[in-house]
Amino acid sequence: MNDTTERKPAPQVGCPTCQKQQVWSTDNPWRPFCSERCRLIDFGAWANEEHSIPAEPELDDF
Repeated sequence: MNDTTERKPAPQVGCPTCQKQQVWSTDNPWRPFCSERCRLIDFGAWANEEHSIPAEPELDDF
């Protein structure tokens, strides 16, 4: 890299749980969340079926 190369600023993203803005970086082990706490809150919501992915119901062949 030379001095004429411009660095782009790291993208800012909002935490899916608390919406706190943060830099999208490999330095954050909980990415896209801002913290382990927010990651666990989201995981709990999925485990409690508060979140779901819409899909057509599958009909079993009997």
